Amino acid sequence: MEITYLELKGMGCAACANKIQKAIENVAGVAECQVNFAVAQATVKYNSHKTNLYKILQSVKNIGFEAELLQETINFSEKEKENRRIERQMLNKVIFGGVISVILIIGCLPMMTGLKLPWIPSWLGNPWLQLILTTPVMVWCGKSFFVGAAKGLKNHSADMNTLVALGTGAAYLYSLFPTFFPDFFTKQGLHPDVYYEAAATIITLILLGRFLEYRARKQTSAAIQKLMGLQAKTARVIRDGKEVDILIEQVKVGDLIVVRPGEKIPVDGEIKSGFSTVDESMVTGESVPVEKEPGDEVIGATINKTGSFKFEAARVGKKTVLAQIIKLVQQAQASKAPIQKLADMVISWFVPVVMGIAIATFLIWIYVTGNLTMSLITTVSVLIIACPCALGLATPTSVMVGTGKGAENGILIKGADSLEVAHKIQTIILDKTGTLTQGKPTVTNYITVEGTTNEKEIKLLEIAAAVERKSEHPLATAIVEYAQSQGVEFPLPEPEKFEAMSGMGVQGIVFDKLVQIGTSRWMKELGIEITNLLNYQDKLEADGKTTAWIAIDGQIEGIFGIADTLKPSSKNVVRTLQKMGIEVVMLTGDNRRTAEAIAAEVGISKIFAEVRPDQKVETVKSLQLEKKKRRDDHQIVAMVGDGINDAPALAQADVGIAIGTGTDVAIAASDLTLISGDLTGIVTAIKLSRATMNNIRQNLFFAFIYNTLGIPIAAGILYPLIGLLLNPIIAGGAMAFSSVSVVTNALRLRKFKPQ
Repeated sequence: MEITYLELKGMGCAACANKIQKAIENVAGVAECQVNFAVAQATVKYNSHKTNLYKILQSVKNIGFEAELLQETINFSEKEKENRRIERQMLNKVIFGGVISVILIIGCLPMMTGLKLPWIPSWLGNPWLQLILTTPVMVWCGKSFFVGAAKGLKNHSADMNTLVALGTGAAYLYSLFPTFFPDFFTKQGLHPDVYYEAAATIITLILLGRFLEYRARKQTSAAIQKLMGLQAKTARVIRDGKEVDILIEQVKVGDLIVVRPGEKIPVDGEIKSGFSTVDESMVTGESVPVEKEPGDEVIGATINKTGSFKFEAARVGKKTVLAQIIKLVQQAQASKAPIQKLADMVISWFVPVVMGIAIATFLIWIYVTGNLTMSLITTVSVLIIACPCALGLATPTSVMVGTGKGAENGILIKGADSLEVAHKIQTIILDKTGTLTQGKPTVTNYITVEGTTNEKEIKLLEIAAAVERKSEHPLATAIVEYAQSQGVEFPLPEPEKFEAMSGMGVQGIVFDKLVQIGTSRWMKELGIEITNLLNYQDKLEADGKTTAWIAIDGQIEGIFGIADTLKPSSKNVVRTLQKMGIEVVMLTGDNRRTAEAIAAEVGISKIFAEVRPDQKVETVKSLQLEKKKRRDDHQIVAMVGDGINDAPALAQADVGIAIGTGTDVAIAASDLTLISGDLTGIVTAIKLSRATMNNIRQNLFFAFIYNTLGIPIAAGILYPLIGLLLNPIIAGGAMAFSSVSVVTNALRLRKFKPQ
């Protein structure tokens, strides 16, 4: 299966989005399609052996819309120019329509109020003048509605354009008869009233609503625009021994780049010389500048603060951290939350039902009253007020702001479904090494059977380091670094038949001797006697240290005590999560005594210790099923980890949260990524999820209530009670207000602040 992202053009409402989604889903070979009205994008999953991109694009074109492949790299300035052009065009139409509408309404005030208003010249209400003034509004300002309705008719479908075209068209066409044949109405005892002002004003109000909605929707994607604007425009590269300023697009992997104080770092790379502090807050959300020295990585778009340095470009263009963040945020904003399914279901039958209600309204009023004018007013009001746009915008606008706000705080949210599930988390599993702890363990104790520092002890350390050097485990790195600090000569001998035993340790042959380094449990399974150093293990583990045993040819020769300090935020994060009503569990492959010591320090009571990587998935499953004993649904479990061995468990969890400082595999398997590695991001992510879901519920409530109350009122349900009919102009204003209010409410999420 392949996934492609399309940019859509020509959508006028949420019903249009549903129409496009169905058209794409009907293409043979398309497995799944999600169309997001708020960002005008489609996410399509398809089998490339059964269909192709051309057929998918053609399916959209066949129903009267445009689609093209979404560009991975967006020219920010060009996009902004296009947005300004569209905005200016919309504003011009609103201003033109607004001026004409005001003139028309003033001219119709005597007719509308039944009063003689001497300050209004009689010629201003002349039907012929109103026809001349209204026609440009209908043709130019309302063109998109009528063209959209015509396309819908051609494809045997209806949408928002159909409702507006029918409503305003009915008012305009009806008005032509009293304009051309006023005597006919007089003979029938009817007053030759015209409703040009209603047609023009409704179109203007709906355009005003779309204009305000467009501007507001642009603000929902402000986070993306901000990220795009972060990138440096030029880089100072050393070429042929000289410093040369070149465009960022011309930087190549391997280029040596010079960065001075106060400048943006152009691309990702590794410092080769110089020292400085770098502000990485725009990417990681971390406010404190980070010290950098040779060997450290730097991220493009971050700001160099104090010193100068030279670094080698490692990732450029689409491969930089910033480019990947932008891509992930774009994909997340284009995704749909499961809660949107309810709105989509309503929208799918909404327009046909509204048209049915409008026809029924006209027939009932004409039958009961015989009054053509009242029947027309109620019918037009129903058609105009029944806009499903608010329903279509309710969820995606909140998701756009929520995911963007997450990116601002160093939290990458892969999709709307992850954002929705995160607020339901009941249990959160924290991996110990690299998650609760710094993940940079150091050897604090080295004890051998001999018990004293001598040449044999150094030789043993050399052998142990030689085997551990082949492993990528943090504990292995600690042993190698310790050996180097103790004067072991490098390069180390190359081990033969090296093998990493998952969750147990490592083994290999050095100097024709079988070297095995790992846990006491593994030693016992191998049948190796460990009682001679067991007392040391008890003392080390009581202090919260991890132990690694060294066996040579089946005999224990020594033991390492390795400490990994807690992250500064760990205690506070655990405490906060517990206050939020979330059960916190610690999961580790370490022995129980060490696990209990660390857990006690951070305040965790439930521990899963000595868990192998292949057992982590089963642990997650067991916790998910735990609540079935008490209630009829599974427990929502989140898993936080940073290693390759955490990836399966992250994928199994309802919400997988990867520490951004961890491995690419773990990040790929997760739903949320904390870029900075700070655990405070877990709390922020959950609170952001809760705030976003509350916002979505508010939006859906506004949208449903608006349509539930608006349509009956427009149909004239209040007339028998208080003698009130809803003027089509007011219906048009209310319809425009509904979409704007939903988007404006979503924008409140921009004020979200992590606590």
